[in-house]
Amino acid sequence: MEGALIGRLEAAVSRLEALSAGAHPSIAARGLSDDASAQDPAILAFDDLVASALGRVSAAAGKIGAEVAEVTRLVEKAFLVGKDLLIRTKQTQKPTMESLAAFMGPLNETILEANALAEGTRSSHANHLKAAAGSLAALAWIGYTGKGCGMPLPMAQVEESWQMAEFYSNKVLVEYKNKDPDHVEWARALKELYVPDLRDYIKRFYPLGPVWQPPGSATNKAPSAPSPPASLAISSASSSQPKSGMSAVFAEISSGKPVTQGLRKVTDDMKSKNRTDRTGVVTTEGKETRNAPSFGSTKGPAKLELQMGRKWVVEHHVGNKSLIIEDCDTKQSVYAYGCKDCVLQIKGKVNNITVDKCTKVGVLFKGVVAAFEVVNCNSVEVQCEGSVPTISIDNTSGCQLYLSKESLDTSITTAKSSEINALIPDANSDGDWAEHSLPQQYIHAFKDGQFTTSPVSHSGA
Repeated sequence: MEGALIGRLEAAVSRLEALSAGAHPSIAARGLSDDASAQDPAILAFDDLVASALGRVSAAAGKIGAEVAEVTRLVEKAFLVGKDLLIRTKQTQKPTMESLAAFMGPLNETILEANALAEGTRSSHANHLKAAAGSLAALAWIGYTGKGCGMPLPMAQVEESWQMAEFYSNKVLVEYKNKDPDHVEWARALKELYVPDLRDYIKRFYPLGPVWQPPGSATNKAPSAPSPPASLAISSASSSQPKSGMSAVFAEISSGKPVTQGLRKVTDDMKSKNRTDRTGVVTTEGKETRNAPSFGSTKGPAKLELQMGRKWVVEHHVGNKSLIIEDCDTKQSVYAYGCKDCVLQIKGKVNNITVDKCTKVGVLFKGVVAAFEVVNCNSVEVQCEGSVPTISIDNTSGCQLYLSKESLDTSITTAKSSEINALIPDANSDGDWAEHSLPQQYIHAFKDGQFTTSPVSHSGA
């Protein structure tokens, strides 16, 4: 009796295996290459990266728990999907832009999961969620197909993507520096996962991008997949634009907004000084009294455009976390006006930057030749990665300045402003920030025939 039962079970298992093989031939086909991938030095090194660097992030997240552990699991999932894609690139001919979207579909879905977790949350761990979700755009390097794909080289893709995520990671470091070492460890480990670990891995194995199967070989085409969400669809027209392709897809994923609200191609009519719908860059609203800046609503259409080849104008954006200015030079200036709850990234060095009448806006920039100005703003955060000779803050309530080692020689001028903090790299701790509150109260004393002014110092501060 027992022998007959075992026999029937074995027969049932055999039938299930046969059905599984028939239903998923691609899995069976991939099984033929399992041995090869298991011996591939690049894949073995990727496993080591996941086990060590990502394992460190996961260990810290496990101690924190809650949403931090949840979003870290999505980071783990994304890296495992990335490994599978790297294996498949060697079995697949270089895809077209249309088929590449399907090929990268599993990774896109995971990134969307992380973004959904991070967007709109009022959790006390909101900065953790945004840092982790934002960092996943670095994995877009797996979709690099060459110069015409609209994406920087893989190492640059990782570095540039991390810059945006670091904006939120730095907030975690500052908030928990003296409160909870587990959060500090998580933020440090997340950074090192990408820079230097993932960047150095790419430098060693894939400096020019993934290795696709040569044309003419027996290949697996990029798998057809259900139509991606509308926000991920790539039109044939967009593939002809210089800044489209997978970089646009991942920028759109990060923002949750249409691409046209972020990075946009600058056409000739945008550069014309005779635009009929504009009489000037700064409207008469800019002349209002600055004593009580209030920005309950924004007026006018959202803009991100280059005017007359000299000034980048970013106006009236709300909730757009992926505003990017990429093609800029030291002869150009940047003017951001009337934006709320946005993040603006300026990837090149420009002449000067002005942020005017903005609320809850973050600005990341490489460097400026002249000055960075913050005027009439509430709750802004600024991060400089290069040098900035002068920073001017006027009539602003709440400004966090993250200064790199190269920008420590800057001079900071403040007027009618409060809650101004400068954060600089901590000389005594690698990766930490030392916070310095700039004075907002002063003592004026009449001595020797003249007034002398000194900042108020509080004992124990």
